[in-house]
Amino acid sequence: MKKAFPAEFFYQLFALLIAFILVHALYVTLVRPQADIFLQQQAAEMQDNPDYVQQRSFYVVIKDYEQESCFVLMLWALAILACKGRAVYLQQKLLEQDLLGLPENMPVGLEDTRGLSERLQSLPARARESLLPRTLLTAIERFAATRNVQDVSTAARAVCESEGERLESELSIIRYIAWAIPSVGFIGTVRGIGDALGQAHRAVEGDITGVTASLGVAFNSTFIALVISIVLMFFIHQLQLMQERLVLDSERYVDQWLVRRLKVQGVR
Repeated sequence: MKKAFPAEFFYQLFALLIAFILVHALYVTLVRPQADIFLQQQAAEMQDNPDYVQQRSFYVVIKDYEQESCFVLMLWALAILACKGRAVYLQQKLLEQDLLGLPENMPVGLEDTRGLSERLQSLPARARESLLPRTLLTAIERFAATRNVQDVSTAARAVCESEGERLESELSIIRYIAWAIPSVGFIGTVRGIGDALGQAHRAVEGDITGVTASLGVAFNSTFIALVISIVLMFFIHQLQLMQERLVLDSERYVDQWLVRRLKVQGVR
């Protein structure tokens, strides 16, 4: 566990850097040039035809710095979600395996605890650190120490609940990003409205071009931020659902394949 935090930290840092490079490169090479071309075409059309109705372009909607920041944060969050989702998926695959290797309906006595502990400890390091093997090992060691089935059940449930709380706390960075995206959008709103108010004197003189452009920045940044936030929250809830299922299924696995088969009467 001591090596897990630095590895996860550097992964998140690297993911943020890659997200920034990809999004910024896309904006420099495609989004902003296309937005400028479209705006120039629209200005020419309006100059030639006063009755021309200005069209909307997706490139114009997303061209500002606030929208770029929102996309960077979205890719960063998706990268973290993908990493955590993969980790949960690999742990869920262990639920399909027979980790104890006992014949069906065979009772488990005190004399079997040593062999079961050695079998679990012989698993690969990555699998051994997963929730299910840790819970099984804790339950077996508790049974060997106390010879009490109720204590075994309590210990297994405590491990699962502790893991659930840990997984929930690790979502804090993703929830922070999901909160930050609408905040960045509102920053664009404030900036756009501020620019529009700064050009109010030009609107009084009859030139509303600057005011409408600034209001466009305000509304577009909020629109993009809210859409990204909705999409991101969907994936966050899907990951949270996977984590909750992992904890509940692990607890059910331990109860079905170990706790119910424990035999206290065989102790001599």
